Amino acid sequence: MKEIGSILIAVVALVVVGCNRADSPQETAEDVASEQREASEEVAKARRDAGEEMRDEAAERNPDAADMNQAAADGAYKTAVEKAEGEYEVAVQKCEAMSGDAQESCKEQAEARFDAAKAAAKADYDRRHEG
Repeated sequence: MKEIGSILIAVVALVVVGCNRADSPQETAEDVASEQREASEEVAKARRDAGEEMRDEAAERNPDAADMNQAAADGAYKTAVEKAEGEYEVAVQKCEAMSGDAQESCKEQAEARFDAAKAAAKADYDRRHEG
């Protein structure tokens, strides 16, 4: 029984140490490049979708200005959030090159920037709907 407890403690210690370990520079570069590609694709898709929504609204016989504004605001919001998510994912991958407290701090800063970008997108969306 004592051996099982010792093994369990060793496994937990390895997991805790491994959580904030630094990735190799090559692994980090590959992960960052992958996240950048994915983020670019997601932002491009959000922009295409927003454009399609605007074209759909414009295709109506008498598109209401409020509907057009709504479609524009929706598209801008979705695009801004996709961009923020991509930037967040890239930043987190860059943090993987660090270890320990530096990595944790880096990730916290990335999350704070992500939250701020989402809040700014929401504020812009709300501003567009005031009128």
